[in-house]
Parts: sequence; C-alpha cells; structure tokens
Amino acid sequence: MFGTALAIVLSWISWYGQSAVRIEMPRPEGTAIVWIDPLNVTVKEKADLILITHPHPDHFDIASINRLRSEKTVIIAPAEVAAKIAGALVMAPGQSRDLDWIRIEGVPAYNIAKSRPHPRSSGWLGYILTMSGRRIWHAGDTERIPEMKSFKADIALVPLGQTYTMGSVQEAADSVLDSGASIAIPIHYGMYEGTRSDAEAFAKLLSGRVRVEILTLQK
Repeated sequence: MFGTALAIVLSWISWYGQSAVRIEMPRPEGTAIVWIDPLNVTVKEKADLILITHPHPDHFDIASINRLRSEKTVIIAPAEVAAKIAGALVMAPGQSRDLDWIRIEGVPAYNIAKSRPHPRSSGWLGYILTMSGRRIWHAGDTERIPEMKSFKADIALVPLGQTYTMGSVQEAADSVLDSGASIAIPIHYGMYEGTRSDAEAFAKLLSGRVRVEILTLQK
C-alpha cells in the first residue's frame, strides 16, 4: 500500500509532456538526474541517465538528448535508436543493466490490436527502474499486453492516448492493476491524443485500489 517511502519516491518524479519524465533522486555522492524520452527540453542541466523507449519523434528527440548529455551521461535505447546516438548502450526487452545507484530493466512495449504503430517485432521498450528499493515502471508506447502480469512495480507511468497506445482508459487502468502498482501516473496525453478528462476518468476507475497522481505539466 501507499506509504511514506513511496511518497518520497513520488516527489522525485516530474512530467514534461507526452512521455517525457524527469526523475531526481538522492544518492550517496549527490543528486542523480534521470530523463526518459526527453522532448523539447529547455532546462539547463546535465543528466546522469537518459532512457529512450523507441524511435518515434515524440519520444526520440536528439536535440533534447544533446542538450542534456555530458561526457558522463549513460544513454540506453533500443538497437535502432542507439545506432543513431554516439556512445549509447543497447537494451532489448528482458535485458537489464546495473549502475552503482540504479537497476534498469527493459520490458516489452507494443500494440496487439493496432500492431502498425508499435509492432512487437521492433523490440521497443518500457523500463523498470529500481531505486532505493522501489520499482518505477515507465510503460513506453504500448497497449495492455500479457507481459504486464509477469513483473511488479510500485509506481506505474502509463500512456492514456487511445489512438496509438491503449485501446481505452479502462485498458490503461487494467494495465496498472496487472503490475500491482500502488501509485499510477498517467502520461502520453494532451498533445496528439488523450485529454485531461481521460486522466480524470483513469483516476475514477482506480479509486479505492490505486492512488492516481495527475502531475502538473512542467515546462
């Protein structure tokens, strides 16, 4: 259930539109900054870790990556994306990598009913990040897929767009329940597909079972 430790982890997470998520977490030698699918980034900082889910331009923005990266930044992406980023590391679904302060797991992200936007054969990604003993799942662009019942998360960030990702808001809510998360954060809405009212409907569907945090859009 939701408790103080998860409240602290939740406070680390910010949403910058679409699937762009920033996580700022403490570590022994200072603060670590993680970006997932950074898009149109204007903040002036350097990331410790950048994760890219797939090559669509609202997720893979090389200008944002270059703005955020330094010589020490670790960048992880699926093979076809990593090939376009100097020094990036390749990850596929089912693989994992440990840094000294975080564990990164690649999990599947794909469409079933509408296979054209995100086919399973592409090997595109969601990520589970384990930090301070808590698991944050960024689902990437995906429908509800069987693999979601095979892993567990404490905090789930799931897409609400119903044109290219989930088939419905209910499907997004069911994906959260599959993962066993105590907290859910809707993402990937408000730009090309999905609305604030969808996020509110998502919260109602999970009411009494999962705490839903509708994050304020950062700029």
